[in-house]
Amino acid sequence: MSRIGALLSARSTSARLALAIGLLFLVFYLVLGIGLYFAVSQIFAQDLHEVIRLDGADLVELYRESGHAGLATEISERTAAPDDDNAVYELIGPRHHLLAGQFSNLPDFVLNGDGWVEFHEHNEEGVVRVVAKLQKLSDGSVLLTGRRSRNQDRFEALVLRTSLFTLLAAGGLGGLIGWITARWVARRLESTYDITRRVGAGELALRIPEDDSDDAFDRLAKRINAMLDRIQELLDGVRHATDHIAHDLRTPLTRLRNRLEDMRADHAGADRFGDEQFAAELDAATAETDQLLATFSALLRLTRIEAQTAGANDPELAMQPLVLDAVELYAPIAADRGIGLDAQTVSCTLRGDTDQLFQLVANLLDNALKYATPGTRVTLHLYDDGDAIYLIVGDHGAGIPVADRERVFDRFVRLEEHRGSAGSGLGLSLVRAIAHRHGGSINLEDNSPGLRARVRLPHAPAG
Repeated sequence: MSRIGALLSARSTSARLALAIGLLFLVFYLVLGIGLYFAVSQIFAQDLHEVIRLDGADLVELYRESGHAGLATEISERTAAPDDDNAVYELIGPRHHLLAGQFSNLPDFVLNGDGWVEFHEHNEEGVVRVVAKLQKLSDGSVLLTGRRSRNQDRFEALVLRTSLFTLLAAGGLGGLIGWITARWVARRLESTYDITRRVGAGELALRIPEDDSDDAFDRLAKRINAMLDRIQELLDGVRHATDHIAHDLRTPLTRLRNRLEDMRADHAGADRFGDEQFAAELDAATAETDQLLATFSALLRLTRIEAQTAGANDPELAMQPLVLDAVELYAPIAADRGIGLDAQTVSCTLRGDTDQLFQLVANLLDNALKYATPGTRVTLHLYDDGDAIYLIVGDHGAGIPVADRERVFDRFVRLEEHRGSAGSGLGLSLVRAIAHRHGGSINLEDNSPGLRARVRLPHAPAG
């Protein structure tokens, strides 16, 4: 999936923004359409009522002037030769029998009703809604004046269909505008996403481009850049301090070691120091000094590796010979400790630093052999799944508790049960730094029993 595709995925903020804009358009036009429909319906209803009211008023006036017979004659003439097919009239007697008009029967609620009524007429056209007004006359009869609402119903249906079509168009338009807006936002965020990913991979000098528009994205870029500047400043301070401390202490430690070696050489075999205890103490002091020098050398190397970035210009190298060299180097050590060392490798290549990758393999083998139980076997697998190269080193020792498997990658961290053994606590820190420098990762897993280290290395570091 592309970066923009990832930013537009269903769970992303950009996708939710597109959906929100589309729904906003849909709701807006839905409210507008419903409001328009009811407004038009109300206007038509008022006009219809006004026409019926005026028509009924004319007939009531005729009744007052010509009486019951004149009103019945007028209704019969209007229904026999109607000027308006939508107009309806009916004169209903006091006993609810129909005296004049175009209806053969009427619903009971109309015959017994008063004022405004609505009912449905069944004719050759189908079912037609009729709106009518009932007015009681002085002789006890009831005058029904009304209109068929065919024109109003047709217009309302047209308005409804138009509103639905507009609603669908508005939903599509809103979705399109939302998608365009979300894509624009995703494009603006893509550079930020790419820069932060590369900074996380070690390219600490990179910064997000600023356009000085002072919009939300520009302000965000400035805040992130300021944060990255501060982080780089702090990291540089830590690295420089570590580098200076290691350099400054390594020189006097080297002198101390040389003096211990001179003392050991000067007093070798001297009778006045006849006991061997003095020589043993000198050897122990020399060994401790060597351990300190190795620790400072590892610390300097770790600092320099962490300061490097994944390099697409690194030379291409074959991983299999490098791994086999490391296995050959540690085979005698494994044999001395009574531990079997099995290696299964395939031919695979990647871009990287040969020395660093060799140290990665060596550190993993050193750790596995150091903590494996005598009589067990240490296994090493190197394979290529097409997407990346995997190096897996497993042992059958005590293992590492799940809670401590991330913590052991920190500098100088050593578990309590391992504090008496040789080492500086920087081995796994170096392994992780080298893996990250090559764009890879390392995970510690349970080997049932023991520990299994799984290193993933891409064929070429991401640029």
